[in-house]
Amino acid sequence: MENESIIQIRNLKKIFGTKEILKDVNLDIKTGKCTAIFGLSGGGKSTIIKHIVGLLKPTSGHVFYHENDIAVMNEKELREVRKDIGFLFQSGALFDSMNVYENVAFPLREHTKLDEKTIHEEVMSKLTLVGLDASRVAYLNPDELSGGMRKRVGLARTIILNPQVLLYDEPTSGLDPITSDVISQMIINLQKEIKTTSILISHDIKETFKTADYFAMLYNGEIVEYGDEEHFKNSKLEIVQKFLEGDSMGVFN
Repeated sequence: MENESIIQIRNLKKIFGTKEILKDVNLDIKTGKCTAIFGLSGGGKSTIIKHIVGLLKPTSGHVFYHENDIAVMNEKELREVRKDIGFLFQSGALFDSMNVYENVAFPLREHTKLDEKTIHEEVMSKLTLVGLDASRVAYLNPDELSGGMRKRVGLARTIILNPQVLLYDEPTSGLDPITSDVISQMIINLQKEIKTTSILISHDIKETFKTADYFAMLYNGEIVEYGDEEHFKNSKLEIVQKFLEGDSMGVFN
């Protein structure tokens, strides 16, 4: 349903040592939609999504996935959740000791009992789905790939278990404008093809407005604005307007 939320974040707080990164984060992630989280570099965007997959435990607060609190799950329960939630890291996080095929096949071999013929079909299908020439790239090593290709291979591996939720951590970071546009279009196409719920964290305003349905602004450890594109762009908050204008000085410092 349109307004159903697959993930609910409630009063999430995270302190590292004496530094409070997240103060009081509240956010609903709508099922089947792409939600973007904007904010300054180092402001806690990645910290939020690491809580969603249980890589971090909150200092206080809750992250609910299908109404189950991730913060109190044991490792066995977290492993099951992580099968449902794909996480694309900034770098693509490929294993340098494995070729492209082995990288993408890895989750299937770790988490399923599929035979090698089926694994081969799935790997080649997912490489094609992210816009790669599967027969050409499957047996290349990661160091033979461009930055954009690494992101695509990383995404193929992320979706190989058909996750319900996809988390994108700065998917266009470090890429040239043309490649960034290709990655953005790929995210849109995947959203239509596999109908997942997506969370995208970024400071790339232009590309993110192409891809997301809802937008949240993280500032000073809290979500200070949330809504669709029209609502967000017409926010009356000065910090949001400064961010949209690309002014990271003044209000932010």
